[in-house]
Amino acid sequence: MQFCKEKKILSAAQLKRLSEHKYSCLSDSILDSLLQPWWCWLVSKTPLWLAPNLITILGLIVNIVTTLILVWYSPDARQDPPRWACALCALGVFVYQSLDAIDGKQARRTNSQSPLGELFDHGCDSLSTVFIALGACIAVKLGEYPTWMFFQCICAMTLFYCAHWQAYVTGTLKMGRIDVTEAQYSIIAIHLISAILGPSFWSTQMPFLAAPWSLLISSMTYPAQIYLVTKFLVTFRIRGCGKNGSTVAGTSILSPVIPFSMVVVPAFVIFQKSESNVYENHPVLYLIAFGMVAAKVTNRLVVAHMTKSEMEYFDWSLLGPAMLFLNQYFNNALPEYFVLWLCAIWTCFELFRYCGKICLEICDHLDIELFRISSARASAGSERGAASERNGTAARRPPARLARRQHSHA
Repeated sequence: MQFCKEKKILSAAQLKRLSEHKYSCLSDSILDSLLQPWWCWLVSKTPLWLAPNLITILGLIVNIVTTLILVWYSPDARQDPPRWACALCALGVFVYQSLDAIDGKQARRTNSQSPLGELFDHGCDSLSTVFIALGACIAVKLGEYPTWMFFQCICAMTLFYCAHWQAYVTGTLKMGRIDVTEAQYSIIAIHLISAILGPSFWSTQMPFLAAPWSLLISSMTYPAQIYLVTKFLVTFRIRGCGKNGSTVAGTSILSPVIPFSMVVVPAFVIFQKSESNVYENHPVLYLIAFGMVAAKVTNRLVVAHMTKSEMEYFDWSLLGPAMLFLNQYFNNALPEYFVLWLCAIWTCFELFRYCGKICLEICDHLDIELFRISSARASAGSERGAASERNGTAARRPPARLARRQHSHA
């Protein structure tokens, strides 16, 4: 008799709806069409035994490791990291973006498409969003303007969440002319400038303006952010695809604002109320801690979309921000830096526990492996994949708008 059997995250009904889920995405990205030849060549050189999810996770690891090297040299985003570290981070983003673009193509080559691939891909993207934004802030030394840095990183997490909020409402993930790929290559360019001219370049004053280059490059993101927010707000005008204009799960189209506001609002309040300036002194650690909460909430939204389920408001990862909030309420009974570390450790643990458990439950339901391709499926797809690659049809987009980079394994 099992007394301590752990409760599953997904119910049988949710798993059934997940297995019936069909990936839907529209993209009009400028760079995606230009980069297709590179991605097609790259996937053609990828071994058929390499699982799509393994490609995704390898790219994410490279991205995180190269960003953490920057963090090591500039934990407050104010110090000059070595030029080689900036160049390495540019390479890390490029590797991540390229591998993220071919995992779906590899899934079709090897006949290993599954809903798990879409979930795994978006889960890695939610995590990479945090580190890519942090890496860019460190490269331009935006820690010298902590409020701007906070705003930029929170905006990156929010825009990623809004994209999946729109998918939860309409059933389709929509990408514009200027979107994720363009943002990633812009950040690669920022890292390369830091590597060539040195990170201190961004602290120099612009001619005729009493402001540094770091604020200019930060301000240049606003038009793109406004454009993406405007596109997102159109969602509420056309309403949802569910019954009576609801979400795919039949819930209110405004409901996803509640769980994410429980991340953003505490992050801002704790930042403003801190007597020891815990954020200004440790901005990178602070944003990683709250970034992990944002990533988990985003993953829960993706799961809710794919399983057509209502999104729960409470999340155990919110206990991390609650530690900081309660510590402030009791006049910093513990050193805030110590509590911040506890918060970061807890939120990272909760994110990886949740993602790992979800993946194992889906693998068990679909009878597949997370990082391996069964020999039968691989052999069945290899001939078809090889023939279509020769004809240039396996990874080439049709003229109409299609899924962004075709990177999901759905």
